Amino acid sequence: MSRTPPTLDPAIADRLKRTPDGLIAAIAQQYDTGEVLMLGWMDDEALRRTLTTGRCTYWSRSRRAYWAKGDTSGHVQHVKSVALDCDGDAVLVRVDQVGAACHTGDRTCFDANPLPLAEQ
Repeated sequence: MSRTPPTLDPAIADRLKRTPDGLIAAIAQQYDTGEVLMLGWMDDEALRRTLTTGRCTYWSRSRRAYWAKGDTSGHVQHVKSVALDCDGDAVLVRVDQVGAACHTGDRTCFDANPLPLAEQ
């Protein structure tokens, strides 16, 4: 007997507004400090895994594969909460980040490249 693989809850899936390639932006934020850690991409399956496993799972556009944050680096993201934005095209995942969030080794993906602001 074949078993149907689990799918994202249709009540959630119906609310998503995906890019043409089926993705939504996923912003990871440190749950206790509010620090913005990184931006990744999720499809329905990555979101389902994130909601059901307690670990952030993303879709790698370059590798065309799923990856649970920390599987190779040990820098795991333990999910505390997930919220869909008002437009349904992004999720905010509040996490407890273990180690660096960025693949470069920086704490966040936004540490290394601040842009200059014009003087007001």
